[in-house]
Amino acid sequence: MKIDGMHYRSVTASGQDSITIIDQRWLPFELRFVQLHTLSDVAIAIKDMWTRGAPLIGAVGAYGLCFALRDDTSTTNLEQAYTALLATRPTAINLKWALDAVKNSALPLHGGARISAAFQCAARICDEDVAINEAIGQHGLQLFRQHLDAKPTGSTLNILTHCNAGWLATVDWGTALAPIYMAHDAGLPVHVYVDETRPRNQGASLTAWELQQHGVPFTLIADNTGGHLMQHGLVDLCIVGTDRVTAQGDVCNKIGTYLKALAAKDNNIPFYVALPSPTIDWTVMDGLREIPIEQRSAREITHILGTHTDGTTMEVCITLPQVNTVNYAFDVTPARLVTALITERGIVSPDALREL
Repeated sequence: MKIDGMHYRSVTASGQDSITIIDQRWLPFELRFVQLHTLSDVAIAIKDMWTRGAPLIGAVGAYGLCFALRDDTSTTNLEQAYTALLATRPTAINLKWALDAVKNSALPLHGGARISAAFQCAARICDEDVAINEAIGQHGLQLFRQHLDAKPTGSTLNILTHCNAGWLATVDWGTALAPIYMAHDAGLPVHVYVDETRPRNQGASLTAWELQQHGVPFTLIADNTGGHLMQHGLVDLCIVGTDRVTAQGDVCNKIGTYLKALAAKDNNIPFYVALPSPTIDWTVMDGLREIPIEQRSAREITHILGTHTDGTTMEVCITLPQVNTVNYAFDVTPARLVTALITERGIVSPDALREL
């Protein structure tokens, strides 16, 4: 996708020396690029959410394992690095999938061959992510056309999304936003309601920024507004991304997704989930009981980043000091609330997931 007319990927590699990512903590106020050179750099960037989004975490984590091998090709170091990276974000399954791919490509080899194989695998993961997301976009685009065809001529398709599932969450294109970009580029009249997505505000700071850069019409809303919009016929469909989907079609995504799915069900509004196939965890059936839900710092709830009238970026406290908090990063939407899953292989109902 593009920033000020220039094409970017969310992660780019400079040989075996480093990767460059966008430090997303500063968006939308500042566009900062940072270089990661070591396993430690990558672990910090993932854990502290310099970089985020399940597919992108997988891609960046893959390079972290490569850097560990570059510095020490021993199997012991490989296993230790694998464990350290896996612990950085326990909910998103793409990280494990990518680490497994790099590890399995390197293990049969030794020395320099082990390093080369790892870096080749990481590069392949990135390229495949772009192709996968483009295919998701094409399938979603056809779905959007069907919804528009069912509306009166000249109508706008109003889409509600939650969190950020755009190109900042992947290597390029995004998952839930990919069909939105394609629809806009194809001249279809689309408009997006963007949930702010407390407590980290990925909708307000990332999705809104992405859509503005691309010229897609959108309206930023408070998280609690979605149900009201649905009740009054202002939303045609919901589409979100996901960090893990179980074998029975339960969807684990950013906290608040479940509430949107409930509101959509109550108002007979389609609720779609866009995902690459590596996000499916075939080892898990019951998302409510089997998926580990990450709990994050209280500071994400008690503080918020913003800009002063003089343009200074600062973090401020929005509550009383030392309040008790709990900060669950994700929730699980049961398969019964999901209209369909949009994957690179096509569109499928949750109960037919195994047919992909």
